[in-house]
Amino acid sequence: MKMVFRWFGEGNDTVSLDQIRQIPGVEGIVWSLHDVPAGEEWPMDKIIQVKEQADKAGLHLKVVESVNIHEDIKLGLPSRDLYIDNYKKTIAKLAQVGVKVICYNFMPVFDWLRTDLHKELEDGSTALFYESSRIENIDPLELVNKINENSSLTMPGWEPERLQHLTKLFEQYKGVTEENLWDNVTYFLNEIIPVAAEHDIKMAIHPDDPPWPIFGLPRIMTSQDNIRRFLNIVDSPYNGITLCSGSLGANPANDIVGMIHEFADKIPFAHIRNVRRYENGDFIETSHRTQDGSVDITGIVQAYHEEGFDGFARPDHGRHLWGEQCRPGYGLYDRALGIMYLWGLWDAFQRQAEGKEAAKA
Repeated sequence: MKMVFRWFGEGNDTVSLDQIRQIPGVEGIVWSLHDVPAGEEWPMDKIIQVKEQADKAGLHLKVVESVNIHEDIKLGLPSRDLYIDNYKKTIAKLAQVGVKVICYNFMPVFDWLRTDLHKELEDGSTALFYESSRIENIDPLELVNKINENSSLTMPGWEPERLQHLTKLFEQYKGVTEENLWDNVTYFLNEIIPVAAEHDIKMAIHPDDPPWPIFGLPRIMTSQDNIRRFLNIVDSPYNGITLCSGSLGANPANDIVGMIHEFADKIPFAHIRNVRRYENGDFIETSHRTQDGSVDITGIVQAYHEEGFDGFARPDHGRHLWGEQCRPGYGLYDRALGIMYLWGLWDAFQRQAEGKEAAKA
């Protein structure tokens, strides 16, 4: 397991590269060019700038999250070929600086959805929260304004310049079914995976967050069956998934441990985080500690260890602790604590495995 840490860029993150390099076992950053609109080709000078910053801190930049998919690709519009061509050019540029994994998603309109960015937990910390009944009764535009209010940092997936066209986007998606979305992702994969293979970059799709339809929009990356179907579209080591235990774990029907064992060779990147589910469909993000949520983090790390996982992993969303002012879900303290918990589990399973081998000898 190769530990990495998401970083939103100089001037766009409250966490510095110097702080990241001090977290034990972290070897690289997970990055993106957040000021480049979805669909545009990434400028080489900006890519090199991030490369130089990472090199100076002694960190690699092998994982990009995300090169976002333009809505015209998801909608299957004739203009998609232009945006797919830009995507191919961006892949070629990223290969030049050593990128090995591109995380992306195929969620219509919204990349992720929460109703409260600072819901208070019992210990006084706050975390991202999803209230099911509010989603059923809220105007999507009201939610967009709430997510972006008083934010001096970018909120990936909730860019105001894109979502100002929300009404038009919803109109475009009227009549678009899950099968239409499957057709459109198939078209995308057939175009992109050969280019990714040529440049030795693994494409790793992120599950839908949360893993069910919202506001009448179709969603397809929601379950083990659907992930299996997705991976079979283009059977290639370069067509993989970002297995996010938090996104998939919001649905109690999802067996994350089973997914790891089935898809182990198609997981170049893992997001490991915990959520606490409620019977009414609500969920809140918690510490990474297994006992604090509903997701079997211990079993997940054990499954990765048993499969000899040597891909990249990062702690996902953390709580907001000790008065830290940060991008919601992406402070330093709780994610660093999460890393140490994950390493503690990994080291324990490694010691256990070594003991078994020694006993055989």
